[in-house]
Amino acid sequence: MLKIETGRIIKSLSGFYDVWTENKVITCRARGSMRRTGLSPQVGDIVDISVEKGKGMVERIHPRKNSFVRPAVANLDLLVVFAANVNPVTEPFLIDRVAAIAGDQEVPVCICVNKCDMDPAEDLTAIYRQAGYTVIQTSAETGLGIDELRKALSGKFCAFTGNSGVGKSSILNALSPELKLPVGEVSEKLGRGRHTTRHVELYDVDDALIADTPGFSSFDTDQMEVILKENLQYAFPEFGRYLGQCQFRDCSHRKEPGCAVTTALAAGEIGKSRYESYLKLYEKAMQINEWELK
Repeated sequence: MLKIETGRIIKSLSGFYDVWTENKVITCRARGSMRRTGLSPQVGDIVDISVEKGKGMVERIHPRKNSFVRPAVANLDLLVVFAANVNPVTEPFLIDRVAAIAGDQEVPVCICVNKCDMDPAEDLTAIYRQAGYTVIQTSAETGLGIDELRKALSGKFCAFTGNSGVGKSSILNALSPELKLPVGEVSEKLGRGRHTTRHVELYDVDDALIADTPGFSSFDTDQMEVILKENLQYAFPEFGRYLGQCQFRDCSHRKEPGCAVTTALAAGEIGKSRYESYLKLYEKAMQINEWELK
């Protein structure tokens, strides 16, 4: 007999979806008709599934409050972006692009500066604290910041994201040692890590749900969402107090006279690397037509 249940997707791998229902996990396929809608199930989705003879089928995806391409997750309460100032060193633009994409969907961002036992990354930490983000310095080796991070995650559905080798899985193990997730070595020569996490999977840690996601490199940013240029200013929280104060209402905050944002930049109230990332993202946005984003 066909039975309909509602649950959350906790794992996505090769066209199979593990759905966490009220009392069990059911592995499902997606109904073929979903391909015509252009909507693919993602980890974090609330879905209706049909179950027959122990086999599941995703029938319907409930409306999402947010959705991301990379990491491929939906319905986040918090995005935790990992970075480090030691092998592998994180390029600020990687952080800025991911954080801007989250900001565009009004998803709070926490910056986790990891491997602080090797390099405390005070300059990197200062950049993002000045920008208005919650920044937590951590080390899986010493336990630095683990309790602070645990509090930040409490009661939320979160995703860990960041460049390969930056230590997302190591921090998950520190938060919940029983997980025993595999962690990889970082190439000293290449300065980057190997992908030890190859799919998105949800873990129940204390009272938080945490999605561990595959790491990315600078090359992967081309696969990420592009924000409309008109909306980009709102995705940089440190711009907020200056918006509406420019000489021109349609100011792009680039070369216009009387721009409150560039005035704040010159006064040191906005970080130089953050503003440079804004300019790079604006250039990318100018190459995209609005209809291409629909």
